[in-house]
Amino acid sequence: MPGKPIRVGISARHVHVSQEHLEILYGAGHKLTPMKDLYQDGYYAAEETVDLATPKGAFKKVRILGPVRKASQVEISRSDAVKLGVAIPVRESGDIKGSPPVTLVGPCGSVDLHEGIIAAWRHIHMDPADAAAFGVSDGDFVRVRCPSDERALVFENVIIRIFAGWKPEIHLDTDEANAAMLNNGDSVEIV
Repeated sequence: MPGKPIRVGISARHVHVSQEHLEILYGAGHKLTPMKDLYQDGYYAAEETVDLATPKGAFKKVRILGPVRKASQVEISRSDAVKLGVAIPVRESGDIKGSPPVTLVGPCGSVDLHEGIIAAWRHIHMDPADAAAFGVSDGDFVRVRCPSDERALVFENVIIRIFAGWKPEIHLDTDEANAAMLNNGDSVEIV
């Protein structure tokens, strides 16, 4: 189905936390408080934030995204990595092995992640029915055209991620979106 529009979702720097780490950061028994629903059903930006710290830099009040995960991780752009003074790998979310360390600081405590800071591989979420309509499978790589009067471009190596209930949406970090002058809710297409 080349030519069918896919919604753009721009991922600013954010944190995913495990329940164990959430309780260290915010106190025993703490649950994330949804602040704003994200485009994918069941996912949200939480009220809770943490500070990120490395030996060479820091960011204050970085949003936690919910729901909680099995393992904590931080997703940032390459521009953010420069400020933090770390060399980050580009990986699929959840693949943190060998990535740089970072400290998460909350109001009740801190967590030293010995690995866990990455730039997320650009990807498209979709459910099995949409994948069949597009003729793609989980883990496939596609090219995505970003139409623009000023900065049209094609992203290579966009990975397809399939899960029941997901709506078609490409996730780009802020560097990628800025390069193509894209905003949340814009449309791109698989070519």
